[in-house]
Amino acid sequence: MNTNDDRSLDNAKSNLLEMISAQRARRTVLKGAVAGLASLSALGTSALVGSGEVFADSSRSKLQKILDVLVTTEQLAVTTYSNAVTNAATLGITGDNLTYLQTALIEEQLHELFLESLGAQAVSSSFSYPNGATTFTDLTTFIDSQQALENAFASVYLNAIVEVAKLNGYRMAQIFSQIACIEAEHRVLGRFIAGAQPANNYAFAPVLTKKVSETTDVLNTAGFLTPATGNTYTYAQISTSAPNIEYRMPFTV
Repeated sequence: MNTNDDRSLDNAKSNLLEMISAQRARRTVLKGAVAGLASLSALGTSALVGSGEVFADSSRSKLQKILDVLVTTEQLAVTTYSNAVTNAATLGITGDNLTYLQTALIEEQLHELFLESLGAQAVSSSFSYPNGATTFTDLTTFIDSQQALENAFASVYLNAIVEVAKLNGYRMAQIFSQIACIEAEHRVLGRFIAGAQPANNYAFAPVLTKKVSETTDVLNTAGFLTPATGNTYTYAQISTSAPNIEYRMPFTV
């Protein structure tokens, strides 16, 4: 298999497809001071992204498109982990490994809610999987999809960081970096559950597309945005109640 360094950005679609048939976490949850997501509305978006980040109309349009792609990936993430947790017994995921998945699910939901608070609107809320229902009955198949998706999720945020920074949205770019870090944790989490060694096998996270807008095309080609009879999974918001998840809002000193 080619190394990540050998993979060209021009082959992003084939890169993601390759990842579906390869790979497999995380043992710890972030520590530190927190504020509940409920306080997001009290603070207001400007308090999070920086009062100096005033976007011109043309920039707002660009930002909206970025947010819409990001919230779509987060809804796909919630849908994926929700179905995995529901089918955990069939997948053979129990004990601490199940706790890791449940935690990842809530973290993805927190990301999704944050993006919605910024006005993000999903491009699609119905999804599919390259291997259909087998994704949630066979552990190897599930991990393959989970790895492909978490690579795509981290990659889209890495692109979003650059694009938002070009719009002078520096705090928002930092927040996207904070989310990308968690997506990378989830990738390692999947490898840990699958018993892959080493679980943390990346020195640099791959950037699989040249820009945010290409992500939906890549996911569509890979089989995640082509719902059909017997292979349609629809996003549904889940409860974010859990005692041990910290930094529930973008945190900075």
